[in-house]
Amino acid sequence: MKMIEVQNYDEMSQKAAQYIINKVHQYPTIKLGLATGGTPVGTYKNLIQDHQQNGTSYRDVTAFNLDEYIGLSGNDKNSYRYFMNEQLFNHIDIDKNNTFIPRGDYKDSEVECQRYERLIADHGGVDLQILGIGGNGHIGFNEPGTSFHANTHVIQLDSTTREANARFFKNIEDVPTKAITMGISTIMRSKEILLLVSGESKKDALDKLINGEISESFPASVLKNHPCVTIIADKAAVSGLKLHS
Repeated sequence: MKMIEVQNYDEMSQKAAQYIINKVHQYPTIKLGLATGGTPVGTYKNLIQDHQQNGTSYRDVTAFNLDEYIGLSGNDKNSYRYFMNEQLFNHIDIDKNNTFIPRGDYKDSEVECQRYERLIADHGGVDLQILGIGGNGHIGFNEPGTSFHANTHVIQLDSTTREANARFFKNIEDVPTKAITMGISTIMRSKEILLLVSGESKKDALDKLINGEISESFPASVLKNHPCVTIIADKAAVSGLKLHS
């Protein structure tokens, strides 16, 4: 794993966006794996700004999102489809038909998982997967204890994950209890992974990732087995590293 240390969230967002922009210029038909939540919002803002100012085009880019809440339609303001449209897709020239997110309101979630897994495979897999890391080590919505061999699947959300996401809802009771997520095996088949880590709240997770053992009790630890991972982390997150001087 390669570590890029930056000063703060803004610099992390700028570095991450430039990393993606360079890849899009190099590979105009790139397949991007995208994430939701607070961490990538700044990155997406920088992508939009670059598109508007410099004309970077996403017309031939395909995007696959990591996950979606079960029970929410794409029109629901708390759905990840709505989030991605508002935070990125509506503001760049990507073809919405080439943006894929699990259907949280599909009548059979297990069937939807199988469809989504096939969809990714049929497109040749993800070239560059953007990830954040949860305080408990989750990547996507793969909570502690998830098998490293899991493909896209239904997950029962950990209470800490629901509490962390409650800020996006009126109250924690409104946070869905289940989601569809790309599995760890699906994520690991990505050709390259870009992990974004920001803030003091993530310093313990980053330390455990770097210094801890590879274990299904800490899902992100599997990234040590991937041949091409770049971590962009700010000073607040890096401050927890025991080996950091």
